[in-house]
Parts: sequence; C-alpha cells; structure tokens
Amino acid sequence: MAKWGEGDPRWIVEQRVDGTNVNNWHWTERDVSSWSSVLLRDLLLGVRAEGPEGVVQLTEVPKVEGESSINNRRGKLFFFYEWQLRASWLGTTGGGVKFRGTVDVSNLSDENDMEDLDISVSLCKDQPDTPLLGLMKTRGVQEVRRALGEFVRQLKSEFSQGMILAKADGQPQLPEPQTQKNQIQTCKAQKSPTARCFSGPAPSFPGVPISTCTFNLTETFQTSPEELYRTFISQEVPNRKIEMRWRFRTWPGEHYAAVRLDLEDRGGETELRMECGGVPEGEEDSTREGWTRFYFQAIKQVFGY
Repeated sequence: MAKWGEGDPRWIVEQRVDGTNVNNWHWTERDVSSWSSVLLRDLLLGVRAEGPEGVVQLTEVPKVEGESSINNRRGKLFFFYEWQLRASWLGTTGGGVKFRGTVDVSNLSDENDMEDLDISVSLCKDQPDTPLLGLMKTRGVQEVRRALGEFVRQLKSEFSQGMILAKADGQPQLPEPQTQKNQIQTCKAQKSPTARCFSGPAPSFPGVPISTCTFNLTETFQTSPEELYRTFISQEVPNRKIEMRWRFRTWPGEHYAAVRLDLEDRGGETELRMECGGVPEGEEDSTREGWTRFYFQAIKQVFGY
C-alpha cells in the first residue's frame, strides 16, 4: 500500500519483449488521485453551518494526502480510495467575534462507511473556549460528512462510464490504455497462442543489481480453480498455474519480481498459493499488503468468492 506523500505505487504488468501480453493479464486500473485531491478541496471549502451560536465554515484545506483508483475486471468496476484530510475552520459569533480551529479526517477509505469516519474538531491552541466549537462538532461535522459522501458519489459516477466501453456486439470492452500523467498503462488482452502460462520453473528476468527478498501468501476462495484462474487471466485455458513478471512503478527502473500463483482444488473451494521473488528489500510489507488488498480482497468483494 502506498505510504502517505509517496505517490501511488500501483501495479504494472509488463509485456514480453515480443509485445505479447504476458498470460493475457486483463486487469485495468485508472489512477484518479489528482482529480480526487482537487474535488476534495473544493467540496470541503463549501462546508458551512449556522446556529444560535453563530456561523462556522471551512476556510482552508492544508492537508489532502492519499490516493484514489478505479479498477475494471471482466466488465465489473470497483473503487479504491484512502485519504487523510485536515481543514481549518473559522467561527463567527453573532457579535462578530471570530474563533479558529481545525478539522481532521484520518480514515476516508473505501473500507469505511460515512458514519464510521473519524472526524475530530478542535480549537487552535491560542483560542479560548467558545460555543462555536460545539456547533462545529455537530452541524459542522454533519456537513463535512455530506461533502465527503458527495466526493464518493462523484468518484463513482464520473468514471464508471469511461471505464467500461461497449463493443459492436454490445458486450463490455476495456478502454484503451491512457497516456495521461500519473496514470498507469496496462496491457490489453490478446488472444495469442504464444501468450501461455509457464509450466516449468519460475523464470528469471534481468534487472538492476539490488538486494531482494521473497515472500509467500495463501488465500482460500469459494469457487473452482478454473473460475478463479479466469479472474486473473482472460485466456480460456484450463490451467492452474500462473507465472509472470511484475513490478511496482516505484521500484528501481528495469527491476521486476517473479510472481507465481498455484491454484489447488479443495473440494468446493480453491486454495491460492502465491510466491513472489525478487522483491526489493524494504518493500516486502507494502507488496504483501497490496496483493492482499488490491487483488485477493478485491476478487472476493467483486465476484463473491
């Protein structure tokens, strides 16, 4: 998972030297962090509440840290976002006396409902106590939740149409890779006889000389190996092993990890065993967490496995 302030180290699946799509990987992602950052600021700056105590409103948003992305897998969309926010608020009494404070949101995430958001309100240290603090904690916080709910609504409505395109036969089709700044280019699925899964030992790939490590993951899915296989690969072949070259976009240039996925039928469910070798030292935890959240948990969430 990305660390705050370090950008969006999302997944890149590389093509082979001959241009074919490795294993017909078919998972498209759009990074919308920049768009989200602007929208969050605009919505929060519109927060205002009135009461017998006076008026409170947000005047600045000095901290907007996080990421948003939209994923398309086999014609289904799911959204990831995770943000930490801080805003400054100004309160004015009926008599014109002004007070200042801050609002912090630490867990705006796809994993939390709006009512579960942790929103803390405080006065600046040099400010005396005032009933306006109570107004900000009640009606002001309600307006903050409303603004953040609007962000989620616009995120899902603004990009859902652009992520699934219709083919001539009316079936869903993935959009072409984009070339905008801060946007990941993903491989289009190709029906090519040369794009097959490896059946031998894990391949080795040339890369930069850095210290690396290996980790393993095991996950169980309530489906057959064949169906789980098609979740990762668009090619219709009855195989239970996937091997690929893979990298974070923040890793040193030309360095790739070797990923192997083994699927084993457990009688009504499938055990997936993953081995990921060649991970740069210090990146093991973020890579492990990323695969668990953005692939395994996403598959269960979208496909119900």
